[in-house]
Amino acid sequence: MTAFFQRLAIAGATAFTLTASSAALAQTAAPAAAAAPVQAAAPVVEAPWPEAWFEIFKLAPGKQEAFIRRIARADEVAAAGGQPPIQIFVHEDGADWDVLLFKPVRNVKPTAAQQAAMDAKRKELHMESGPAYFVGIRENIAAHTDSKAYGPLSAAQWLAKLDKWRAENPEGEKK
Repeated sequence: MTAFFQRLAIAGATAFTLTASSAALAQTAAPAAAAAPVQAAAPVVEAPWPEAWFEIFKLAPGKQEAFIRRIARADEVAAAGGQPPIQIFVHEDGADWDVLLFKPVRNVKPTAAQQAAMDAKRKELHMESGPAYFVGIRENIAAHTDSKAYGPLSAAQWLAKLDKWRAENPEGEKK
């Protein structure tokens, strides 16, 4: 069960408990009811959806290996700082692309020690950084596109968020 639905289940159980408690209080004597106040449920705070970047590359002729080797070197730099590798998908059949990169968005910046380790590894590998890195890698690319997306998430999660928005904004779709 996802964290989002766990919170919904907890919120629903809390609402049920409060309803049952209110009914039980109504059946008791007035002094007993006054001695047992009913507390409102804490509001459910939704966690932000995970996000990821997808980068799709059509590579220059004969440059697939060089491009993938550059990604592997970038992964070595990331690993030196305890960061995960880029997830790579290599085209097999179908549409006109060669490599797809999947990069989950991480909202945690490397520590100073991690950054120092990555900088040292980059120098050890004689790898460019900043604008020079992008100039170098573009020698391997014929075309590139990227998109930021929510996910992974289920259809039910997306629909629950849409339904919640519609319930909170009944006039929103009539414009």
